[in-house]
Amino acid sequence: MARTPSTMLALGTTAPDFNLLNPVTGTHVSLSELAGGKGVVVLFICNHCPYVKLIADAVAIFANEYQAQGIRVVAINSNDADNYLADSPGKMVEEAQRRGYNFPYLYDVDQSVAKAYHAACTPDLFLFDDEMKLFYRGQFDASRPSNEVETTGCDLRAAVDALIAGNVAPTEQLPSLGCNIKWKPGNAPDYF
Repeated sequence: MARTPSTMLALGTTAPDFNLLNPVTGTHVSLSELAGGKGVVVLFICNHCPYVKLIADAVAIFANEYQAQGIRVVAINSNDADNYLADSPGKMVEEAQRRGYNFPYLYDVDQSVAKAYHAACTPDLFLFDDEMKLFYRGQFDASRPSNEVETTGCDLRAAVDALIAGNVAPTEQLPSLGCNIKWKPGNAPDYF
């Protein structure tokens, strides 16, 4: 695994649209379908990354709590499933069921959505406001597979709480750190 930080896309960036397959339901989900709430959290995750595995249960709890407060949550797997079979759509269904994800877990087969968001790692997290402008990007919290920091989601929670309260975005936003997105051969973006 290559420890890779998020690119820290510019705050205020408009959320790139997408229309991706949800292997769990067999339907497609677009960003526009998620509009209408107080904000949208877009998570780039996968099944096999130890950084994602560390926070996965806490992400499910986070989603349950904040969806009840009007925040929409969506996860996207952009990994090359041909070379990383653990991240295949069938395994995504198993992972979503095992973790209790009650949000769409979408598959970015051509990796175009990851590129549009400048996603670099798993997990890579983005919070957009009700106008789909980037409010927060960065880490879930400071927990890592290599440290003993409790997984709470405190960084993302603080940002969402500020958004819901109508406050300004947190001034300190630390990059997420995780495994690099597993790009298909010849498909790595220029920002990577």
